[in-house]
Amino acid sequence: MRIVVTNCNTTRTMTEEIVRGARDAAAPGTTITGLTPAWGPQSAEGWLDSYLSAAAVLDTLRGHEEPYDAVVLAGFGEHGREGARELLDVPVVDITEAAAHLACLLGRRYGVVTTLDRTRGQIEDSLHAAGVAQNCAAVVGTGLGVLDLADSEVTVRAFLAAAERARDAGAEVLVLGCAGMTGLQEKVGAALDMPVVDGVAAAVKLAESLVGLGLTTSRAGGYAKPLPKARTWTRPSE
Repeated sequence: MRIVVTNCNTTRTMTEEIVRGARDAAAPGTTITGLTPAWGPQSAEGWLDSYLSAAAVLDTLRGHEEPYDAVVLAGFGEHGREGARELLDVPVVDITEAAAHLACLLGRRYGVVTTLDRTRGQIEDSLHAAGVAQNCAAVVGTGLGVLDLADSEVTVRAFLAAAERARDAGAEVLVLGCAGMTGLQEKVGAALDMPVVDGVAAAVKLAESLVGLGLTTSRAGGYAKPLPKARTWTRPSE
């Protein structure tokens, strides 16, 4: 089985971390290929970054010519999953949806611990669009930027502090609210005595399940193939 994992930003070191987490979760025989957009934001932290990232990720996927069986979108709360499902003929699993669905199997209410508070609104909107917002007790920011997550000690401290706020709001399960946090569940789960779901790992396992069951995106309605028409993907040269 071949799974493509797309970073939502142009930072290659983050793609490498995401790919490591995806490979740790993957079953024997599953190959993971990481893609980094050639253009777009260095990190996705807000509405502008998210929309720019979505276009860059779609452009990256349409140009990827090697065969694959499923796609994991490794951008938490970012836009683009619906467009990718229209564009591609394989299952597309967004880490936001994947983590929330698995969290709902582990407790009545879950909390998302993410990076900056400014991203909370788009995460809440993404959860609502996926139909899992009603089980979300809170989306809590750590105050760290995406690129700050490279410092693991600082990240763990900030995550644990934010996790307490999510627990106080009623969360029984926690979700890592950024692809750059992948692997953090091993460091914080025991300290919190709560299940902690990594969206990258969750998305890989769900992608494997969908492929194994022979399931892919429905074309009956909202995710029908895009209408045939001219589309300009790059700015015409002047």
